[in-house]
Amino acid sequence: MANSKFAYVRNFELPDPLLPETYIVFRLDGHSFHRFSEVHDFTKPNDTRALELMDHAARSIMGEYPDITLAFGESDEYSFLLRKSTALYNRRQAKLVSTFTSFFTSHYVFHWSTYFPNTPLQYPPTFDGRIVLYPAEKHVRDYFSWRQADTHINNLYNTVFWALVQQGGETTTQAHAILRGTVSKDKHEILFTRFGINYNTLDERFKKGSILVRELLDDQPKPPPQASIESSQTQTPTETPSNESNHPQSTSTETSSETSPQPHSSSSSPTDGDPELKKSKPRRKEKKTKSGTVNQPMRIDLVHVDIIKDDFWEKRPWLLAD
Repeated sequence: MANSKFAYVRNFELPDPLLPETYIVFRLDGHSFHRFSEVHDFTKPNDTRALELMDHAARSIMGEYPDITLAFGESDEYSFLLRKSTALYNRRQAKLVSTFTSFFTSHYVFHWSTYFPNTPLQYPPTFDGRIVLYPAEKHVRDYFSWRQADTHINNLYNTVFWALVQQGGETTTQAHAILRGTVSKDKHEILFTRFGINYNTLDERFKKGSILVRELLDDQPKPPPQASIESSQTQTPTETPSNESNHPQSTSTETSSETSPQPHSSSSSPTDGDPELKKSKPRRKEKKTKSGTVNQPMRIDLVHVDIIKDDFWEKRPWLLAD
């Protein structure tokens, strides 16, 4: 930057480095997405196209920044975990937040037509981002447990709510009144007795969210895919969906097989034939990240599994390694 008599104004810029040796979690949320989903006619309670588009944008960020080891997405939000030792952008908070948010948003818009070929964008979507620092592994695990517990609570509520409205003929006000004060068992009962819906058989994507995780290459032979298993229904106190609530006290006992880490797809899915959305091509050579660290060859897998229990983390110790 050229020097001039006006350069002194740079002295007003404040440094904003993040505390070193702490885990960085970046969370991104859709801004006013209730209106955005209405205008663009999203399917209720879950629109697979919209969820896959979010996964696509999140995978793009992970592909660009190897220091991101894990990402978790639900609805219109995504959380990203960076290595504790990352020096990406010198750990400057404003740089990380602005770059990640704009990167995600641009990919969301750029790939919109792939997932919504018959729905032109009526106006550009926006996302906001924030960073939270966590000093210990326990805090990181509890953070992602919080987000997955929130996913389950919100999805169960929304599934029953929209069944009451779409199939039961209730107004939205009446549906909210019916669900007021109910717990998990009550919601399961309404779904099954009134609409013949077994919640445990619904897509794991909706119940557990999307997890993008870096997996070691050729670490061990991969077993054949297996169906996800629900060990029992979740029993929680009065459940009201909330995007920014305190950590729910989840007693979820849901588990899911980790032996099929395949991206969600269907015969009509726009991901078919799109190499960017399938498993990342293995990197056979070690590659330095933008932070200067050296990564082992890894791939990025999309799974829909339980991340609250120990099994997920014990199988992947590198996610929280320095």
